[in-house]
Amino acid sequence: MKIRFETAQGTVVEAEASENDVLLAVAQGVGMPLEGTCEGQMACSTCHVVMERDWFAALPEASEDEEDMLDLAYGVRPTSRLACQIVLTEALDGLTVAIPAEARDMSGG
Repeated sequence: MKIRFETAQGTVVEAEASENDVLLAVAQGVGMPLEGTCEGQMACSTCHVVMERDWFAALPEASEDEEDMLDLAYGVRPTSRLACQIVLTEALDGLTVAIPAEARDMSGG
């Protein structure tokens, strides 16, 4: 399946993904600046992304823990999610995700 990432600079990067891949890993695999400091344990907000409204509606609802972490993220929007909590399904083929301008990957990777 194809996933599209839109950077804050307007660049679009396409990635190939498989069912059950985690969005964070796919994003990191194509060089998106998402740190994911807590390695998917929902203890940080460094993998914050913004979904297009239609795709946001197609996702399972965010857990209370995810909502709490999003409260700590910079540049949160109504369609914000944590990439570490999005497990890809075939229904998400073509998903478009915006990387917030505030995103930084301080890990150097």
